[in-house]
Amino acid sequence: MVRIAVPAEEEMEPRVALSPETAKKYVKLGCQVVIEKGAGARSYFPDHEYENAGAELADSAEAALEGADLVLKVGPPTDAQIKAMKNGAVVAAMLEPYGPRGTIDALAQQGVLAFAMELMPRVTRAQSMDVLSSQSNLAGYKAVVDAAAAFGRAMPMMMTAAGTVPPAKVFVMGAGVAGLQAIATARRLGGVVSATDVRPAVKEQVKSLGAKFIAVEDEEFREAETAGGYAKEMSDEYKRKQNELIAEHIKSQDIVITTALIPGRPAPRLISADMVKTMKPGAIILDMAAERGGNCELTRAGEDIVHEGIRIMGPVNIPGKVPGDASSLYARNLYAFTELMIDSESGAIKVDWDDEIIQGTALTRDGAVIHPVLTGEKE
Repeated sequence: MVRIAVPAEEEMEPRVALSPETAKKYVKLGCQVVIEKGAGARSYFPDHEYENAGAELADSAEAALEGADLVLKVGPPTDAQIKAMKNGAVVAAMLEPYGPRGTIDALAQQGVLAFAMELMPRVTRAQSMDVLSSQSNLAGYKAVVDAAAAFGRAMPMMMTAAGTVPPAKVFVMGAGVAGLQAIATARRLGGVVSATDVRPAVKEQVKSLGAKFIAVEDEEFREAETAGGYAKEMSDEYKRKQNELIAEHIKSQDIVITTALIPGRPAPRLISADMVKTMKPGAIILDMAAERGGNCELTRAGEDIVHEGIRIMGPVNIPGKVPGDASSLYARNLYAFTELMIDSESGAIKVDWDDEIIQGTALTRDGAVIHPVLTGEKE
């Protein structure tokens, strides 16, 4: 019987890696599910719902982890949690593979098989396992809602006997999963929306949502996408032309949502301090890339500042602001992934190392760090 452990996350992380819904599914697979007491409380999953789903409650993380074959987490495990894991245990979590190596090295030294959910290959059969998409979708929604709440004017056009209130102009920078959801949410709230991205493939998606597409559409633009669907780093010349276009466009915007990220690198700088100075008093910039250095030069991660009348918001862990839904979706992603490794016939963990999904996400094996991103074999 596979023993599954779910320790509580650290204080700054309100999400949880297991929902009562997925706990029930694991139990149906024949697994023993043990979750630390209170682990789901901040996601609005009380302990009794896990018990009703067939899970057991543990008094501490160490008690939950004792003898566990499979460990489910949102963020990286702590040093104490790693030490409580047995040799050969499997860990599935968002392990921040592009960050400091300490945790990953510790997992390897412990003899743990660690899988980073952020590295999920972008293949059709892995769509149900894609945590970046599920969490970014919610983040794009929440970013617009928070920006609208901070905005000192109305979002939609309003016609009254005293006159007409014009709709807010919303500019979304980056049209990935988060950006597209931000566009859709801003449109639902009545904003006049425009968006930009360096990937030509998203132009039609932006337009289909009712937003205007803003970009320098030259030859470099037409080739600006990796095989994995991410944005490429653009040339200095392209950046100069794009910056000129954005600088002119941003002057008239009421709310700017920035979402641009490049895996393994600091967030690209899209808004300079000089651009901020040209914006209208009371305008809002919400920088969704704050945790990675920010798309705006003036962004401070975790802070909400006002610079010369412009409010610059640098939220961190935006999906964690809607923890109930974020946890439910993340738990389903984890279930879809870990189900691949649970052999119903033998009742044991069985890892298929020939599976491209396993290969794409595995960070450690047999005491060593093995992923090409971390071994220097791949950028």
